[in-house]
Amino acid sequence: MIHAPSLLRRPFFSSSSPPPPPAASCILPPPPLLRPHVISSLARTPISLRCSAADSRSPSNREMAAQQDPRLAGIASAIRVIPDFPKAGIMFQDITTLLLDVKAFRDTIDLFVDRYKDKGISVVAGIEARGFIFGPPIALAIGAKFVPLRKPKKLPGLILNHFTGEVISEEYSLEYGTDKIEMHVGAVEAGERALIVDDLIATGGTLNAAIRLLGMC
Repeated sequence: MIHAPSLLRRPFFSSSSPPPPPAASCILPPPPLLRPHVISSLARTPISLRCSAADSRSPSNREMAAQQDPRLAGIASAIRVIPDFPKAGIMFQDITTLLLDVKAFRDTIDLFVDRYKDKGISVVAGIEARGFIFGPPIALAIGAKFVPLRKPKKLPGLILNHFTGEVISEEYSLEYGTDKIEMHVGAVEAGERALIVDDLIATGGTLNAAIRLLGMC
């Protein structure tokens, strides 16, 4: 089972369950089938962010998200929205201001730890780059290893433990182009429970690429 939470997300539709951080999951088949067989859900529960003039979310949605966990309001207020970055029409969710707020940063990590501890998760996979900020402390807190999902040509081709040095990749679409993520072969084994961490879900392309990538192991 792969769970893929995101710190920020746009409210595509509501989940019937009200866990604090949203998550997406897919089913990994047992060996010898290594690829995900089916994406079982993309349960996107709206999380409140700082409201801007271009924010289409209604106050009722933001208030409902805050009621799910009081920490969400503080996290939302610590995030800065920058319009037209990196190109026109993009509302960039800047988490650097959240990282400067010790309480909001701690609450963010604790939200995910509270949900995913004691779930038998052995892998936390962080998507470059900001998944590298949130993923490691979550991994340490729940007793899991951390696996970086990197941009192309960033992973060394070295043999380390059971790693073969081989790198596998998946392409995905962004709101403003395409990109790839890569992972070492052998970093995740079939049958492991993995948690995918990133800071934002926009189109869902990166998340789906990460799910496919983990399913190749």
